[in-house]
Amino acid sequence: MSSTVSSTVGNTATRDELDARPRRVAPTVARTWALVGAGAGLAGIVAMQASLSVDAVYNEEYAGNAETITDRLGDFVPNILVLHFATMAAAVLLLVFAAGLRRRLAARAPSGSLLPGVAAGGLLLTSVAALMGGAFTTEIIFGLEETEVPIDPEFAAVVGHWIGTVPWLWIGAGVTGVTVAVAGLRHQAAPRWIGWVGAVLGGITLLFGLSPLQYMAGFTGPVLVLLLGLGFGFGDRRFRTGR
Repeated sequence: MSSTVSSTVGNTATRDELDARPRRVAPTVARTWALVGAGAGLAGIVAMQASLSVDAVYNEEYAGNAETITDRLGDFVPNILVLHFATMAAAVLLLVFAAGLRRRLAARAPSGSLLPGVAAGGLLLTSVAALMGGAFTTEIIFGLEETEVPIDPEFAAVVGHWIGTVPWLWIGAGVTGVTVAVAGLRHQAAPRWIGWVGAVLGGITLLFGLSPLQYMAGFTGPVLVLLLGLGFGFGDRRFRTGR
């Protein structure tokens, strides 16, 4: 009986050891999530440029005059459409990137580490910000085109401020960058050069997001996500080949 128990315990230990080993992922799958992340970063950059181009509430010529601001917003309908599609694309693509990054870091991070979850959480936070950044875009577009029931000028002015601020809340990407830096530089769970990218751009983005200049995070956050996606997509060959 003791030999049977020993054999059972041995088999259980063997199974546990096998389950604990990192499972190799097909190269195409291992690269796809990362390239999706690069796409999210690119969509974020497009969204920031579209937001910058809408100056109705920031131009001193129109300041304080809600009706003039509304008329001016009508000139930026194509820009607002670009902002809408870009923010919605970033919101969706960031979800895929978050899931892939979590799995990638978990494969090499210490057992039970919080790093994979925190890295994914930062991207999920950014996804929500992108989703909310485009929350009023369709309403303002259709409202500006409506002739029978014109849009309320005060609401249009609020939307002008909204699309110039909320899409820029990329502090979550800064959290992700710093987490990737810790994973790569301290635990060798990611290539070191990717860790340094996360440390520099992630640190800057996080500091911007924590400061009263929080909207400046929109300049560096999308670039960080783009580089992380490209880095894990093309610069993580040792992991994909299992070496």
